[in-house]
Amino acid sequence: MVQLENTKCSFLFCLGICILICSAIYLKAKIPNTSVERSGLSSQSTPALKSCDILPSATPGFTWQRKACKKISYETKSNANCTVLKSDLHFITTPLSKEENDFPLAFIITIHKELETFVRLLRAVYAPQNVYCIHIDAKAPEEYKSSVRNLVECFPNIFVASVNEKVTYAGFSRLQADINCMKDLVKSPTKWKRVINLCGQDFPIQTNLELVRYMQGPEWKDRNMTPGIKQPPTMKHRTEFQYEEVKGTHVAPKGRSQKKGPPPHNLTIYFGTAYYSLTRPFVEFILNDKVAKDLLEWSRDTFSPDEHYWVTLNRMEEAPGSHIEGEWEGNVRAIKWRDQEGTAHQGCKGQYIRDICVYGIGDLPWLIEKESMFANKFETANFPEALDCLELWHRHKVLQHAMVPIQASWRLTTEIEIINSTLVLKPGECF
Repeated sequence: MVQLENTKCSFLFCLGICILICSAIYLKAKIPNTSVERSGLSSQSTPALKSCDILPSATPGFTWQRKACKKISYETKSNANCTVLKSDLHFITTPLSKEENDFPLAFIITIHKELETFVRLLRAVYAPQNVYCIHIDAKAPEEYKSSVRNLVECFPNIFVASVNEKVTYAGFSRLQADINCMKDLVKSPTKWKRVINLCGQDFPIQTNLELVRYMQGPEWKDRNMTPGIKQPPTMKHRTEFQYEEVKGTHVAPKGRSQKKGPPPHNLTIYFGTAYYSLTRPFVEFILNDKVAKDLLEWSRDTFSPDEHYWVTLNRMEEAPGSHIEGEWEGNVRAIKWRDQEGTAHQGCKGQYIRDICVYGIGDLPWLIEKESMFANKFETANFPEALDCLELWHRHKVLQHAMVPIQASWRLTTEIEIINSTLVLKPGECF
């Protein structure tokens, strides 16, 4: 009888222990992360990509696991805890070298959708010594605009453009958006040296340190980077006829092929990329010089004026930092154009949209070999693994270049030990 009682007591004791353990596990799963709540973020974790071949090899017996990533929700509160927000979003909050600190950059980022993609781009190019103007398309949803504004309020060197355009693809509004940001940037207390423009579907290939060194190298020191050539016959229709933006949706010929007058000041029109790296004196020239102002006004009813405006002014001898004899030099963007398949590249591993490749993960080795400043373009909705992989690779390279102690929150991945097919975290092992 005594033995039966002992067995009964042992069973009840074990049952009680099991109930306590299960309760603890349940409560831990139900209790939210307080730091996430305070910062107004929602939590999202993703494993490291097995197909991300551009990442360096992990230690034998280990594999890479992406840290829990946070993203801004549309309900982000304006009173977010900024210290927690910066940490949760893995923003680098200290200049990584004196070289970078002594050469601050300005960025213009035009956006209209995919909030998470924008945040990931911003944190990839962010450095506290730089300054950032964010142009939000006036057509964007109000909750999107609010989320972006709440985010940038946490950073003294990031601001939303004072005037936001309703941007139309290939319209004058796209050029005006950059001009609006330039007007704001020249008023910034940050004494930036050069300005670079980005869109929400770009992502960097070079680190901030590599950008600084590239633009201070012998080829580009004190010189603007606006790749392009004299306007070829196939592009003359863009500036010979008048166009208009239709309800903020598209650009169409005005009337029945109404011709434009000649460009002002007998300028020769060039054709090139809408992306650039411009010196500060050149930006001040654009905003104040009569020729630049007249060309801007003349360009209002042209097709895709941002593809002739910058490159045309940069071929003027009197423009600061001009590159008169320049052509397509300047490694500004890596882009896979459909009509260059078989020559410049061997095809798009993602999908062509408007004859431009939206990158898949199979395009990344080509991008890295190009060593361009930035790559365009990415879509997380259709090919999320491409941006995931490139982001991990880029942050690893950024931290490798760092000349200051690395904070834990700056890392995007951790090394996980594999024991009998089970993953076990190896303390202190990260990129």
